[in-house]
Amino acid sequence: MVWQVILMFMGEYNHTIDAKGRLIVPSKFRELLGDEFVATKGLDGCLFVYPSEEWKVIEEKFRNVSQFSKDARKFARFFFAGAATCEVDKQGRILLPAVLREFAGLEKDVVLAGVLNHIEIWSKERWSATSEYDDVEEIAEHMAELGISI
Repeated sequence: MVWQVILMFMGEYNHTIDAKGRLIVPSKFRELLGDEFVATKGLDGCLFVYPSEEWKVIEEKFRNVSQFSKDARKFARFFFAGAATCEVDKQGRILLPAVLREFAGLEKDVVLAGVLNHIEIWSKERWSATSEYDDVEEIAEHMAELGISI
């Protein structure tokens, strides 16, 4: 029998980015990410961070998508061209490239949120605006239509 380890990121952490663009990654996330991982432009104005193994799965999925699809090409450029390999230094920090910081509006206060198979990095301001859940019950109904219920 082959066992597959499924990574699960969860939790919300507040941190700051220093003047050089370095960000402390919470120790719980570092344990799951390993020594090297990938950060890229995410959806909704945040960054997505994937462990290397998960990134390989995403790459393989994109290799199987027709390059004759205009949307596939456009999304691949968005997602892969901005991607960067990150390594944690001895202080538990990563250096986020300027292009990614600019995309996500990361200047000082940030939120790192665990979301199943990846981490999202948000500017504190955008996170606060996005995390207003006054419509969560309506969203839950739509999720139930997709077969997801809690």
